[in-house]
Amino acid sequence: MPNLQPLISNLISGDDELAEAAAIELVALGSGALPALKELLPSPDADTRWWATRALAGIAEPEAVLLLRKGLRDSDLSVRQCAALALKEQASAEAIPDLLAAMSDADPMLRRLAAEALVAVGSRAVPALLEVMQNGLPAARLEAVRALALVGDQAAISALFEALDDDSILVRHWAEEGLERMGVGMTFFRPD
Repeated sequence: MPNLQPLISNLISGDDELAEAAAIELVALGSGALPALKELLPSPDADTRWWATRALAGIAEPEAVLLLRKGLRDSDLSVRQCAALALKEQASAEAIPDLLAAMSDADPMLRRLAAEALVAVGSRAVPALLEVMQNGLPAARLEAVRALALVGDQAAISALFEALDDDSILVRHWAEEGLERMGVGMTFFRPD
């Protein structure tokens, strides 16, 4: 196993170019980099936690997914956003509950990134998205409808039809978009 200390030093150096190059090298090491990255996550420095999370994004290991899920609850918004973006790349069904919670965050970017991660999970996220669509906060409901429209799973057809009567024009837009993407309600005419 190579000495990771130079890479870790570059990752937390404060120099974005050095840090990005180090993150790429750490990703290439895969699970071998996990212990060193895990040690950075309790740091009081948000930038250190962000770079550790960014490196975890490229490591397709269950432990990395678990650490990213914890990152969705970080005290720093940028770390939470980074974790949500990383979970989009990992597309982990295990992260569904954490991503749903992030969809109720006050930050619109975090809500959007969490919804995008759920879109990446695909049909496995549909039951949870339907629940949010029915009972979630307005901002989370909007992201849930948008995610359902982008997933395009037929299990959402009934809920998307119901959403056509929603008070929110954006909810109605995404319901229409989802139904159109699935070809529901479209009429085709044959030329005579």
